[in-house]
Amino acid sequence: MAELVFGLGPCLGFIIVAVIFLLFSAVKVVQEYERGVIFRLGRFVGAKGPGIFFIIPFIDRMMKVDLRTVTLDVPAQEAITMDNVTLKVNAVVYFRVIDPGKAIIQVEDYRRATWQIAQTTLRNVIGQSELDDLLAEREKINEHIRQIIDDATEPWGIKVSIVEVKDVELPAAMQRAMARQAEAEREKRAKVIHAIGELDASKTLAEAAEIISREPASLQLRYLQTLTEIAAEKNSTIIFPLPIDIVSAVIETVQRPKES
Repeated sequence: MAELVFGLGPCLGFIIVAVIFLLFSAVKVVQEYERGVIFRLGRFVGAKGPGIFFIIPFIDRMMKVDLRTVTLDVPAQEAITMDNVTLKVNAVVYFRVIDPGKAIIQVEDYRRATWQIAQTTLRNVIGQSELDDLLAEREKINEHIRQIIDDATEPWGIKVSIVEVKDVELPAAMQRAMARQAEAEREKRAKVIHAIGELDASKTLAEAAEIISREPASLQLRYLQTLTEIAAEKNSTIIFPLPIDIVSAVIETVQRPKES
């Protein structure tokens, strides 16, 4: 009897250790931002979590999938725009997994696949756009790229939320040409503004001349005001002529006896 108990001792200990190991293997815990994708004998049975749950050891296999938003940097891509300008553009893509099952089953590595799609799409969209649109309508370009990537990754259970083109690196010659163009545009605007000011001034002067032609006394008042302004600036000797109407009256008075 003692020999039997002694013989069962190691076996019993092994069984207890095996049971404990199986229990630990059956218990799974996933975080709030994770899901556990379960395969039973190779067949997909669903995604579980968050929290604690049990699987069948050696029969079920679990793969964790992170549901948080992923920031994906797209390195600088050299592309040629529609108007034949060579430039380098980089971008950043924000996406997350919305269907853990598809992210595991439909694609081998969803992160790498999304990265490759983003690179290709960035080059294609730049090639279909002109430089002015790329610089002036950045939001439109971003949305166009996001839509293309989102449509391509939707079968993988991926949702692309934001795409931002970060830097547009232009050749040095193109930068100098754009600087000259901007300078010429500013000079053009300055000349147009100056011409509009001259036109407004000429119209005002024409109106003033018309008013003065109807009222000669206004010319004399303006003349007196000008003399006042000159005298206020510096000490000067001013020869003050007689008004035109007084001179005319004197001339008429002198000429009347001669006519009579």
